[in-house]
Amino acid sequence: ISFNCVDSSLSSLKNCQSYINTGMDIATHVALDLVESFNDVEDVDSMENVMLEYAAMDRELNHYMRAIEETVNQIKREKPENIPDLKNLVKEKFTALESKNSDSDLQRNEKYMYFKDQLKEMRKQYNGNEAIEQIDEDIAVTQSQMNFICPITQMEMKRPVRNKVCGHTYEEDAILRIIQNRKQQKKKVRCPKIGCSHADVKGSDLVPDEVLKRAIDSQNKQ
Repeated sequence: ISFNCVDSSLSSLKNCQSYINTGMDIATHVALDLVESFNDVEDVDSMENVMLEYAAMDRELNHYMRAIEETVNQIKREKPENIPDLKNLVKEKFTALESKNSDSDLQRNEKYMYFKDQLKEMRKQYNGNEAIEQIDEDIAVTQSQMNFICPITQMEMKRPVRNKVCGHTYEEDAILRIIQNRKQQKKKVRCPKIGCSHADVKGSDLVPDEVLKRAIDSQNKQ
């Protein structure tokens, strides 16, 4: 049995998944823009609903691709004499996977979790404006600028990424360079932030810190 057509279809489905990911990235940026522009909470909440819809589409697509892959592997393994009804086999497996759906699945979607985290940081930054105004302005500026400095390069970050494990931020190119060098030496990477005990920084644990990047850009414009 040739599975070339199936492989081609799977490739197309994976392209659809990339469109979903792009949509989630755009929704995240729009939500941050809304918070930055002091828009109504309802407007921001509507973007969260959009993110949940995207997460549901992503889950459904993942289940469908998994059903196809499991069906193909089953046929390759069993090698039946007659070609089975692929459509029904895939449908059965897909239905079984979908029957286990729960709302918590969507809450655990990686891009949705990133959305919630960045939204929380952005709200913290803007809702804290009144408290900042009560502090001596020079001290407030100095403290914020210290957060803009990469612990590796000791320079202001241009593309900050945050470690999901320990919460520290670094210049993207700098930390990735260290990870690559240590990988060649077969060594683990300790978090470059002084005092941090995290001793195994991985590239997969790094996410763009859009809120921090906006704060740095805003400071530079001023």
